[in-house]
Amino acid sequence: MQSKIYKYLGADVLEVALSKSGFCSFKCSYPKDFNDPYELFLTIDYAQDPDLLATYKDTIGELPQLPTTCFSKSPSVVPMWAHYSHNHRGVVVEFNENLFSEYFPEVSFGDVDYRDDAPEGLLELLMRACRIRKPRYHFLLQQAVLSAAYYTKHSYWAYEQERRLVARDQDIKKTNGIMLIEFPVECISAIIVGLRADDQTKNQVFKLSEDMDAEYYEMSISKTSAIPYFVNSEKSVFRYESGSISMCEYTCEECGEPLSGQSASCSLCAIKSHHKLEAAMNNPLRILERYGMLDGYYKEMQAISRDKN
Repeated sequence: MQSKIYKYLGADVLEVALSKSGFCSFKCSYPKDFNDPYELFLTIDYAQDPDLLATYKDTIGELPQLPTTCFSKSPSVVPMWAHYSHNHRGVVVEFNENLFSEYFPEVSFGDVDYRDDAPEGLLELLMRACRIRKPRYHFLLQQAVLSAAYYTKHSYWAYEQERRLVARDQDIKKTNGIMLIEFPVECISAIIVGLRADDQTKNQVFKLSEDMDAEYYEMSISKTSAIPYFVNSEKSVFRYESGSISMCEYTCEECGEPLSGQSASCSLCAIKSHHKLEAAMNNPLRILERYGMLDGYYKEMQAISRDKN
């Protein structure tokens, strides 16, 4: 089981979350308040006979609203950085799930299942509950629907790679109407600052990391891959692989880009002056430009493209 999960936050939110010495607090919400209006929807296919739907509504009733907070299984999800970390100006907190569970053994964690349709087995359980009427089928239906409701989302959210924490009301502290789950800072193993974080944020997060004995990283954008990498305060290069952030064995000697194998340079830094010269000499567009024919060529090609469309 993956032990490290990731919380995307604005830098100002992190400061508030760590305002109590020795502790951190994450905001929890009830599913009815989530930003997805179809939360708790993908439980069954509702195109059923009235007797089945009546049994479903009577057995399930109103699904319990439990305090929930959301994480990602990766710190490298670029849309998450954009949406939840203030367009790369915020942070990502690496969170030790196993250690947290020692403090809150009754809290549940689960991966979100992304799908376009309701889980297949629930309808069969519903039919058994409706037709056979044994108590165990009603109980199993309640449990299955609860799990599907909290850990299922439509497939268009799949980029989030979400893992959820579902707590009990007694695990929660309420402050000014906000539900918070509070835990020791030992559960935080690293903090990553975003690509566009300013110096004030970097300095602040670096000090926080030192105070709680957590790793400090800065996000960097790769020139040769759509997946970002991370650099620590000593300029060592790391990337997220196989469930953890690990140091790269090979990096480009010129730009520091992580490499997949032993090599002196990344593919872009491997371009030398003779490669550039040869490419320029062999580029037919440069020849057309030299003879004043490039504009006419572009107009002809654009006209052909329009005719085809």
